[in-house]
Amino acid sequence: MEKTVDLDKTLYDLTAQYPELIDILFDLGFMGVKSPVMRESHGRQMTIRAGCGHLGLDLGEVAAALRAKGFTVKE
Repeated sequence: MEKTVDLDKTLYDLTAQYPELIDILFDLGFMGVKSPVMRESHGRQMTIRAGCGHLGLDLGEVAAALRAKGFTVKE
């Protein structure tokens, strides 16, 4: 089954669909993603694209890391 990550979907929706993303995103610098409270609040508005901008992370590097973990990245 293909696992597709849309960089413009909310972190809440993505982690609900693919719970394994919680650890992957945490390792990439999305520290709040491990907190259920943060996922329920900020995660309902925050996307990977917006989070990269907010956290100063390189979107291309995050996308490459997701691809390396077996995800298809929809940019």
